[in-house]
Amino acid sequence: MNREELIKKQKEYLWPSVATYYKEPLVLERGEGTTLYDKDGTEYLDFFGGILTVSTGHCNPDIVEQTNAQNAKLQHSSTLYITEPQVKLAEKIASIAPGRLKKSFFTNSGTEANETAIMIAKIHTDRQEVVALRHGYSGRSALAMTLTAHASWRATGTQILGIKHAANAYCYRCPFGLTYPSCKVQCAQDVDEVIKTTTSGKIAAFLAEPVQGVGGFIIPPPEYFGIVFDIVKKYDGLYISDEVQTGFARTGKHWFGISHWGVEPDIMVMAKGIANGAPMGATIATPEVADSFTGLTISTYGGNPVSSTAASATIEFIEKEGLLDQVAENGEYFGEGLKRLQSKYDVIGDVRGIGLMQGLELVNDRESREPATEATAQLFEETKKRKLLIGKGGLYGNVIRITPALTVSKAEIDRALELLDESLQAMK
Repeated sequence: MNREELIKKQKEYLWPSVATYYKEPLVLERGEGTTLYDKDGTEYLDFFGGILTVSTGHCNPDIVEQTNAQNAKLQHSSTLYITEPQVKLAEKIASIAPGRLKKSFFTNSGTEANETAIMIAKIHTDRQEVVALRHGYSGRSALAMTLTAHASWRATGTQILGIKHAANAYCYRCPFGLTYPSCKVQCAQDVDEVIKTTTSGKIAAFLAEPVQGVGGFIIPPPEYFGIVFDIVKKYDGLYISDEVQTGFARTGKHWFGISHWGVEPDIMVMAKGIANGAPMGATIATPEVADSFTGLTISTYGGNPVSSTAASATIEFIEKEGLLDQVAENGEYFGEGLKRLQSKYDVIGDVRGIGLMQGLELVNDRESREPATEATAQLFEETKKRKLLIGKGGLYGNVIRITPALTVSKAEIDRALELLDESLQAMK
């Protein structure tokens, strides 16, 4: 089928809620490294990576080779049988996870990983209430949408009882109208206030992304998570770190984002970049938490041999290529380039990022910080014209999310900066 036929059949046979970017949707055909090709053979520089999922590049030969070999050997068995790929992956994740995290349960997605984390937290504590953060995103199930604090991502109105939301550490748009550091990290103290005033005081867990992804790459002050961790422990709750977007070297220097803040979670969830695009989610917990589940459970596709092999191969590749340090270096380099663009274009109100999670918040006016949603849409069209693919997010849809593969080169970063510059210039 050609491009037009595919667009027509998409509209006819898929739910309209399956949204696509751009006025004219992009129809993809193949990928290689940081490059994608559409149905007509046009080449694009991919700086969104399938929503932070293609961590080591499209069709990475090292991973494809191992995955193909496993695909020809054993494709599926379910969790009712033991397979080497699943056990090997669980052991490897335990070796790179922070603190005492050791035992994993595999699923297919970040949504399922979060569901599993909340379930085991409630079982272990024999409590029901959970605190999450405003602007956070946790997935598309009923529970995950309740944990999510974006009205646009909770369109069904489905609600699960017992979920409360505290203010997040959004320094650029401080919910208290304060300025760091004179604010004394009031946003962290709000977690204590929420527990005291909106819960029974007996919480099962607190869940947060180290860097809010869909929220617009919101990065907290250095003290934030340490303060929150102590508050959660004061109420005997479990700390859950949602590493769906921040895991597996995405933030540089560490395997997982929360390690930048020196916090050791009781439970951690992961997906996206774990297997370079193969469907895989995982929930890892300390032994005492994991062992709390004594009932029966299965995951038909969790720990699938092919997906597990892809995940192990992805981790091995990151180690072999020394990507933790490379991502930290290239992330700093990229951030400096984006700040140069900020000094040139008033529409860029804020530049923030860590590793290869870089964000631009667009505003109509730097003083009022009014979200520039129309400018965001325009920038998307301009970058598409110049064959650069980026993402967006934020409560107001005005944050540009830029997340190339961890293997991206400085030359490719320079090219992306050049294309962004041209696109911003065209908007004037």
